Amino acid sequence: MEYQLSQIAAIVGGGFSGTDSTVQSVVTDSRSLTCELGTGPMFVAMCGANHDSHDFIGEMRARGVRAFLTERAVDAAPGCGYVVVRNAIEALQRLASYHRAQFRGTVVGITGSNGKTVIKEWIAEELPAGMKCYRSPKSYNSQLGVPLSVLMLEGDERLAIFEAGISKPGEMERLERIIRPDVVVFTSIGDAHQENFLNLDQKCLEKMILARGASRIVYHSHYEPLGRMIAAHFAGRKLYDAAAFPRVPEAVVGNEASRRNAQIVEAFCAAMDFPEPAFSSAPEVAMRLEVKEGINDSVLINDAYNLDLNSLALALDYLHNVALSRRRTLVLSDIAQSGLSDDELYGRVAGMVARAGIDTFIGIGPKLKRYASLFACEREFFASTGECIARIGRDAVAGRAVLLKGAREFRFERLAHALARKSHTTVLEVDLDAMIHNLNYFRAQLSPRTKLVAMVKAGSYGAGDFEVAQMLQHEGVDYLAVAFADEGVLLRERGIAMPIVVLNADADSFDLMIANRLEPEIYGFRSLDDFAAAVSHAGEARYPIHLKLDTGMHRLGFMEEEIGRLCEVLPTRPEVKVASVFSHLNCADMPEEDAYTRAQIARFDRMSGAVAASLPYPVLRHTANSAAIERFPEAQYDMCRLGLGLYGFGWRHNDALRPVSTLRTRIVQIRRLAAGETVGYGRAGRLTRPSVVATIPVGYADGLDRRLGCGRWSVRVGGEAAPVVGRICMDSCMIDITDVHGVAEGDEVLIFSPAAGNDPEAMARVLGTIPYEVMTSVSGRVKRIYLKE
Repeated sequence: MEYQLSQIAAIVGGGFSGTDSTVQSVVTDSRSLTCELGTGPMFVAMCGANHDSHDFIGEMRARGVRAFLTERAVDAAPGCGYVVVRNAIEALQRLASYHRAQFRGTVVGITGSNGKTVIKEWIAEELPAGMKCYRSPKSYNSQLGVPLSVLMLEGDERLAIFEAGISKPGEMERLERIIRPDVVVFTSIGDAHQENFLNLDQKCLEKMILARGASRIVYHSHYEPLGRMIAAHFAGRKLYDAAAFPRVPEAVVGNEASRRNAQIVEAFCAAMDFPEPAFSSAPEVAMRLEVKEGINDSVLINDAYNLDLNSLALALDYLHNVALSRRRTLVLSDIAQSGLSDDELYGRVAGMVARAGIDTFIGIGPKLKRYASLFACEREFFASTGECIARIGRDAVAGRAVLLKGAREFRFERLAHALARKSHTTVLEVDLDAMIHNLNYFRAQLSPRTKLVAMVKAGSYGAGDFEVAQMLQHEGVDYLAVAFADEGVLLRERGIAMPIVVLNADADSFDLMIANRLEPEIYGFRSLDDFAAAVSHAGEARYPIHLKLDTGMHRLGFMEEEIGRLCEVLPTRPEVKVASVFSHLNCADMPEEDAYTRAQIARFDRMSGAVAASLPYPVLRHTANSAAIERFPEAQYDMCRLGLGLYGFGWRHNDALRPVSTLRTRIVQIRRLAAGETVGYGRAGRLTRPSVVATIPVGYADGLDRRLGCGRWSVRVGGEAAPVVGRICMDSCMIDITDVHGVAEGDEVLIFSPAAGNDPEAMARVLGTIPYEVMTSVSGRVKRIYLKE
């Protein structure tokens, strides 16, 4: 895109003031590097429910931004221009709609419940050679993501592919006005976001709005009622039913879902008069960026599923967020089909690398090597991925944040495997986007002034430590809470700078806490005296502490009869300053105990109010946990604590929350056994029929509870249930795959996942426990992998 700021004002119906300038990119997140990576950036400020990005306009001006789109008038500065609109997202949508109208290529819209990104990337892989194609980065398919992706169009592409995702009625109407696709591809239809629709038919009708102006429609009649409704509503259009394309070889493509996706790709190629897809194999499409532990204490960011300038800018932005104090290494391959001359393309790449603060650049491919002189940082070049794997030096990786960004033909998955810290086959995948969704769900329940403490104790309830804390810091959470000082020290060592509360603070760790700026929970006069002495010994004063009040749980805290004395003592302790006063509502998730909980809230109000009144400075009060945020809005006070809800579980089952963790492994051996055979320790697994039994490398040492054996839990293989056979061993267990067809050694197995019936809530019911225990039981030897759009 390239517009004058005054022209943008006219397009979106906003008021223009200040200095005009050329706008070539859009920035909506003040914490990102996008303004440094792009040219001619325009910062869009919005008033959200919990954040007002107008507060960061001064910071963005300091970083060189001169064009602003805002929702209210702001103080002007020399050389800057401003467009004021009523609603910034609506203004971006109008700008994107105008930009789309200037595009003369073919526009493809993809919608559905699942598979949008997979099919988008598969289509891009099957395009005719030399065709310049734009595709929306990752899953930019929302009310904000779609206009941002449309505005990335340069204009000379022959094909542009956009995803369109909706979560409630009315949203597709706005997206269709922006995308106005010539061709629409419908993927699978399912129950994602179903909570906001009356029924599946209503959701299908909403998604079908995307196709109201399309001349060609690709769908799969297997997905009902969508297939039937498309055939009825669009009888006069060119319809391409993927079910009529049986050529896709099952042995090559894989399971039924992948086979149907392949049929959709083949139908699309027919609709576009492209050559038939080769289908030598299903593409390995990593739909989201992965963050994992690398060798030599590195953090590995694998974003190698596609490569263009837009996705490179986004990946460099994420590297900036993850690296914090670490040095940064970028491993990049040659870029194909950019539509630019090599001189312009690699000149722009070198500029992005410099502005992103890359310490070491590793280029793979003949073109990058030819332009080596453009890169001013430490640099090394290899002809191929294989050569890089064989020769990459330890110094380029050790202790660093390493971003892998490669075109698919360079097969960076081999490099990712070589640089990843080795562990056994079982991994815990943590969906950071789902966690952000849950965070925003609870934020929407709070008043704008209410702060948030995020619970990251016990390795973020088993999800991991630094990566979760880094995301929460980026999302503007006010405090983190850990159980022990060692957990806080680890976060500090990894660069987490935000306030951290230690809930189980003991005198032996006070010196360590002060050295690392960790803030203790103080729950009694002895802990107050001991900590004040430690602060004095360290030569500090007015060190922040958090007072715990016992309002009924009787675990830790000052009792009500001690409050008078506490109020007398606190002003005599200049070593400390009370940052917050809090308690815990131990039955907030139990409606039958609501009278008790309300009595707790009243007791907390009295006790905390007395403490706050005794101090000459403001103090935060908080007692609401995840359940109380939803059930007791009167208990919000100044701050709330978000624990289990952040990880996807409510006080009762809540479809609006998204479980964040998936424990997965792979089949290592398959054997066929006769009826009457026995399996496992104690011959506990007795087969009543000829059976196919698979061994998977996960056992009770990994956190798979031994009580789940002998058929009490079923894992998922190819989407089908496979019960555990016999007793669970320390490092492995056996599963019955007799009724699951087409299974081979190496196939993936889901121990638990967000899928209904396979989720930690269901596992907790089998065990007679709570999801907390399931999540925190996953062993530290299980590698964590973090997924991010």
